[in-house]
Amino acid sequence: MKGIVLFLMILPGVLFSQEVSLTASTPLLADSFIGVDAYKNLYYVKDMVLHKQGPEGAYVYNDLQLGPILSVDIINPLKVVVFYADTNTVVLLDNRLNEMERINFNNLAEFVNIGTATNAGSNQLWIFNIDTQQLELYNYRNNIKTTVSQPFAGKLLSQASNFNYCYTLTEKKLRLFNIYGSILSERAVENFSKIVQHEKNLVAMKGTDLFFITENTINPLKVPISENPIKDLQLTKEFLYIYDGKKLHTFKLTLPKQ
Repeated sequence: MKGIVLFLMILPGVLFSQEVSLTASTPLLADSFIGVDAYKNLYYVKDMVLHKQGPEGAYVYNDLQLGPILSVDIINPLKVVVFYADTNTVVLLDNRLNEMERINFNNLAEFVNIGTATNAGSNQLWIFNIDTQQLELYNYRNNIKTTVSQPFAGKLLSQASNFNYCYTLTEKKLRLFNIYGSILSERAVENFSKIVQHEKNLVAMKGTDLFFITENTINPLKVPISENPIKDLQLTKEFLYIYDGKKLHTFKLTLPKQ
């Protein structure tokens, strides 16, 4: 409750009711759920292997020598970004999960130890530099890094981004940056562990509770799922996907009128 009050103090405005309706629950055996792309393809990781299943067939990608997959960005299904934290490596895949390009940050002339890597478009990645505690844009075609943020205090818990914006979550702060390196907002938060994004809309997880955040409001989400804890989630334009470790639940979102 304190978290809700805190956000309302920071984000003044009317709290609108948020409608969430369950449309499907599908069994899924996975170590982690990644998401569903614009073409209705399902992505998940099982036994260190990335799987893609959809209308055009089933595909897999794995390179066990790179270690476990930390994250997969599917915002562009034609250029899937797979990040292996243990080996500090990013692999770019096509729509059939064929390897297109590999970026080993250990081998760059200017070594970078990264904690995140997501697609920023135009041959760029949003990366978090662990050594400097800064968000950066890295152009892997030209091998150019651009610093986006000042050094963060605290540990980066979660990053959510698209081609224009990047949210970063630490223990105490939720920050929003644009592609030009400007910080658009900085908000005090407590006990949030994960964020997922679509455009400027955000869903944040706090324990077993979810909150829908826009630029001006925060709405607690009443999500009718089983007693199983939330393991993974994804936000798209119309749907919120929640994976509880056994089933993938699809919820239709009715966005509040601003």
